[in-house]
Amino acid sequence: MITESDFDDIRPYNDSEVVEVLNRLIQEESFVKFAQQLFPGFSEEMLIKTLSEVKSIKDFQSKFIVRLAQYIIDNTTKGITIDGLDNLDPNESYLFISDHRDIILDSALLNVMLFTSGFETTEIAIGSNLLIQPWIEDLVKLNKSFVVNRNVSVRQMLLSSKQLSNYINYAINTKKSSIWIAQREGRTKDGDDRTQQSLLKMLQMSGGKNFSSHFKNLRIVPVAISYEYEPCDALKTLEVHLKETNDGYQKTAKDDLRSMIRGMLNEKGRVHFHIGKPISEMIDVIETMDESRDKYKALADLIDYRIHKNYKLWPDNYIAYDIVNNSNEFLDKYTIEEKELFLKHMEKKIATIEDRGKDLERLHQIFFEIYANPVKNRLELTKPDFISD
Repeated sequence: MITESDFDDIRPYNDSEVVEVLNRLIQEESFVKFAQQLFPGFSEEMLIKTLSEVKSIKDFQSKFIVRLAQYIIDNTTKGITIDGLDNLDPNESYLFISDHRDIILDSALLNVMLFTSGFETTEIAIGSNLLIQPWIEDLVKLNKSFVVNRNVSVRQMLLSSKQLSNYINYAINTKKSSIWIAQREGRTKDGDDRTQQSLLKMLQMSGGKNFSSHFKNLRIVPVAISYEYEPCDALKTLEVHLKETNDGYQKTAKDDLRSMIRGMLNEKGRVHFHIGKPISEMIDVIETMDESRDKYKALADLIDYRIHKNYKLWPDNYIAYDIVNNSNEFLDKYTIEEKELFLKHMEKKIATIEDRGKDLERLHQIFFEIYANPVKNRLELTKPDFISD
């Protein structure tokens, strides 16, 4: 019988561990400096006092995480909106599968919107490669994150994937806790959101051979997250360029930490979440498909269709698409002023790239493609032949 102790190395912390973990955190200089960077008005004494009053995970989220996220919303966005909450039952648990644009904010902002709307927050999947300091692991596990092991051997990966699959199933159906997980490993760097079939195969590992009943029990909800300004658009542009021009290029832990901090501090414009309908009703249809068809591809196509269909397109997306394609196809979707503002934003962000003289024209092209690809996906939107909406 599976119990919580089977997941002690990857699970989030529980209430009984909160005080001990917080005592560790407030003695960690790096954490205190990090928190003060995000809360400029907080002295070290104020921070320690606030955290010393926290006795539970819910306390921690409401007094620290929600407060932090609200600060980010107030100071780096032009507002955040959400629709589709009426697709959810507040008493039910779900597996939210979403596009992935920002390391921290995708799940953090979704949780704030759920919290303020009267829903329980989700548990969050986070890659072990991001836990570059012990205090970061403490922080994210206090925020209901569970660890997805990366960079392990093939044998270890199989064992880790089975454990992860079992944990997600356990959290949703035994703990009755909703889960957030990205549709792919790592953020999309080019704006082309695609669900990895390997993710779905991992999820099936805890379900035996019965595809239909297992995925229905996971209650998958596709979520589309859209930023008017990608908070790490310049860093993504540089990473794509380095991968094109530097064989064997690998990001470092320092790069990941920089992306996490810039993602929180950089401007984002407007942010929108669309909560899709649970796809349980389509699982039986996929199950009855001819054996010659790949059920995992069908499920990935369904999730992608819902995300691309519900993704909020901003004027910047249409501007970038017209620039990339040297067209005026979407002139009715933006104004001259909006185009000028976006081009100024692009120049400002490209100017932050170190050694940007490598190939400025290519850097511009990559930057525009990040914003143009969601429009491309909408134009190429093809409803899978087995779904009704």
